[in-house]
Amino acid sequence: MTEFDTASQDTATLETAPTRYVEGGGIRFAYRRLGPSTGTALVLLQHFSGNIDAWDPAVVNVLAANRPVIAFDNAGVGRSTGQTPDNIEAMARDAVAFIKLLGLSEVDLLGFSLGGCVAQQIAAEHGRLVRKLILVGTAPKGGEEHLLTVLQDAFSQTEAPDLRLPLFFTKSSASQSAGLAFLKRAKARKEDRDTDNGGAVTDPQAKALTTWCATPDPEHAILRAIRQPALVVSGSHDTMLPADNAYAMFKALSNAQLVLYPDSSHGALFQYHELFVSHVRTFLEA
Repeated sequence: MTEFDTASQDTATLETAPTRYVEGGGIRFAYRRLGPSTGTALVLLQHFSGNIDAWDPAVVNVLAANRPVIAFDNAGVGRSTGQTPDNIEAMARDAVAFIKLLGLSEVDLLGFSLGGCVAQQIAAEHGRLVRKLILVGTAPKGGEEHLLTVLQDAFSQTEAPDLRLPLFFTKSSASQSAGLAFLKRAKARKEDRDTDNGGAVTDPQAKALTTWCATPDPEHAILRAIRQPALVVSGSHDTMLPADNAYAMFKALSNAQLVLYPDSSHGALFQYHELFVSHVRTFLEA
């Protein structure tokens, strides 16, 4: 159990929590923390191109109702200083450095997309640091990815009000409607919003993700090194990191549960936010 140095985060939300900073190793990390001051913290590892404000308040705020939740920008992302690495191993080292700077000796991890790759690396290398992990819309090392193809297709859809609509949601009316609701929630914070650092972040992140998936790991060494309980989540029609990855991870992990959501793409956790939070809570509290 870890007690934070203030209790003000108890009533804070992702939209209202102050952006805090912690510095070490030449990097000044930006983060927000929500929820009670005691308990095993759930650390959120963000997707390709995303920052703190790309998380869904409907997910983060509800999870923080009964546990500490920490959203942060890894090195070079958003308001964090330093340079964004072009490989997963370095991203994992930076994330572990951040966690230790907060004085946390044990955490749960929720890794989404690129963040899920980072979460796997951390869990495999730091067994005592990670209690449980949740892997959402991600891929194992050597897994299948279509990042650049899907991005090119999304950029061609000039009528979309936000790239995340074609990237994160299917073409069905139900999924698109859920996508619009997600975008409204994600834009609810009006002051002290995080920053978008463009190609300085996305270029190395794209290289890290594509290299991770292009590097063969036929023996699933990373996954087999993970002994912690894992919850693997995917959308049924994820075009960026297909659901076959989720099933491959589920089979290779020693203690995993698998959840697939219907008529959903990369942003399944946002489309089915209530169901997702329920599944995460059940898993973490078991």
